[in-house]
Amino acid sequence: MSTNVSEKQARQTAEAARESEWRQPSFGKELFLGRFRLDLIHPRPAPTPRPEFLDRLAEYLRSEVDGARIEREARIPDEVFHGLAALGAFGMKIDREYGGLGLSHLHYCQALTMTGSVNAAVGALLSAHQSIGVPQPLKMFGTPEQKKAFLPRLAAGEVSAFLLTEPDVGSDPARLGTVAEPVEGGFRLNGVKLWATNGTVATLLVVMARVPEKGITAFVVEGDSPGITVERRNAFLGLRGLENSVTRFHDVFVPEANVIGGLGRGLRIALTTLNTGRLSLPAMCVGAGKRALAIAREWSADRVQWGRPVGSHEAVAKKIAFIAASTYAMESMLDLCCLIADDQRNDIRIEAALVKLFASEIAWQVADELVQIRGGRGYETAESLTARGERPSETEQILRDLRINRIFEGSTEIMHLLIAREAVDAHLSVAGDIIDPEADLGRKARAGARAGAFYARWLPTLAVGQGQNPSAYGEFGPLAAHLRYVERTSRKLARSTFWGMSRWQGRLERKQAFLGRIVDIGAELFAMSAVCVRARAERDDRPEGRELADLFCRQARLRVEARFAALWDNTDRLDVTAAERVLAGRYTFLEEGVIAPASDAPWVAPWSPGASTVEDVRRRLR
Repeated sequence: MSTNVSEKQARQTAEAARESEWRQPSFGKELFLGRFRLDLIHPRPAPTPRPEFLDRLAEYLRSEVDGARIEREARIPDEVFHGLAALGAFGMKIDREYGGLGLSHLHYCQALTMTGSVNAAVGALLSAHQSIGVPQPLKMFGTPEQKKAFLPRLAAGEVSAFLLTEPDVGSDPARLGTVAEPVEGGFRLNGVKLWATNGTVATLLVVMARVPEKGITAFVVEGDSPGITVERRNAFLGLRGLENSVTRFHDVFVPEANVIGGLGRGLRIALTTLNTGRLSLPAMCVGAGKRALAIAREWSADRVQWGRPVGSHEAVAKKIAFIAASTYAMESMLDLCCLIADDQRNDIRIEAALVKLFASEIAWQVADELVQIRGGRGYETAESLTARGERPSETEQILRDLRINRIFEGSTEIMHLLIAREAVDAHLSVAGDIIDPEADLGRKARAGARAGAFYARWLPTLAVGQGQNPSAYGEFGPLAAHLRYVERTSRKLARSTFWGMSRWQGRLERKQAFLGRIVDIGAELFAMSAVCVRARAERDDRPEGRELADLFCRQARLRVEARFAALWDNTDRLDVTAAERVLAGRYTFLEEGVIAPASDAPWVAPWSPGASTVEDVRRRLR
């Protein structure tokens, strides 16, 4: 039942949803333009005092939450919900005037890091509830009446969920099939939503639905409204305690007062909410990195092979070094993003997207290396290890739980395109009409004049900069050389982006591998900047941080240089051709010789409007 739209319409929908204005400076935006604005992130804003809540949360998690039980039973016990509610954990991001804790982004993410280290499903519960569920959209776009009606309930422990995805609609919301038809006093909602995290337990929902002739709109919907059926709880590779649903809406009445932010503004609300909401996933990646480092350190010092601890063998030592440096970088990027978000002087939409992209990818590699370090024990479950009398190590669970982060809240491929769109925004704003096939000659002429003026000023700035001054950034000591590298490389990155635009023009949007490498280079440069800024800020309290910052920067530089080389020397065109041949069936001979499960079920299950025909499996806490 999803709407059939053309590629052009899908792009237009996505473009209309993005924030087009830049009201505040952005380190990430400037970085992609070849301008290394270190002053935007250094010195780091000072954090607010650590709240006592974090200590209470740590004690509760340590004594009352059995992560192994949740993993074993694939269910978060009711008493954990109640205990977290009593602590105020469901109101961490809700302002105090509505009964919440009003935590800063930094302390909220520290709470998620801590929670996720005990059980990632519990971390996902709190994150989905607050970062993309009802609290954040209402905080940013809700009316005073909506805030008074809903936020105190959520701060007290009611759970919320965000419902956008549908069986046939993922990253392409233009095809959204759920409809909210205007009726007297409100709207009648019909549709099916897939993969609603917290959907089986939520009593308040943010639902995205298409209002005829108005566009996609966000609604607050009571989870127990007549006509709502939770048709199933989904099961996954990891996050086994996750309460994730398929939810059907059949003639569900939603009052007009429950529209968030106005008709047709749903996608923009969702994307704006994610600007800071995306920080919750890196928080969990940081927690996984910290656990991985501790397991790797203890095991590699204790386990002896060939007469030496395994950690002293170079093959394993390199893995340990990668885990340590990468964890330091993830935490540095996250803390920096949180601090500048709390400071509210910078636009962090690119930075938050970069840390989500970087952390989800690098944490997966960290977990993979940890499994390799642990060997057979890394593949064995913690429960099995315990049964054999060995220390439980949730290594394989960390790997499984982390995998979804490369898909959640924007897959890596979508994040590449989203960030790339922002990276070339300055170019499209002045020269977009030149490559727009629908622009008339007048628009193209005006764009040519704008582009000529812009590039006459901008291109010369990419030739020389502080990165060529051997004394630049001297206050960073030995790390100054890395910042000079970042400055030089940001200009090289901007030149490469410009050459790509010049070469492919309107076809650049289809050069997704090229754009992905551009974005990945930018992410590495941001990470290098973050670790240097952190090491400088903590030089007195934690001088050893400089060692990790230096190590990470040296590792990152190798990755950056490899990606630059791959910009122009790659198999992208051949890969696309091969994929087309695969899809056309040319290589089906390669699939012979295996036994596939017998099934004629569709890859995407169809749905149609109407009342549910299955049992409601919603869960209500006792």
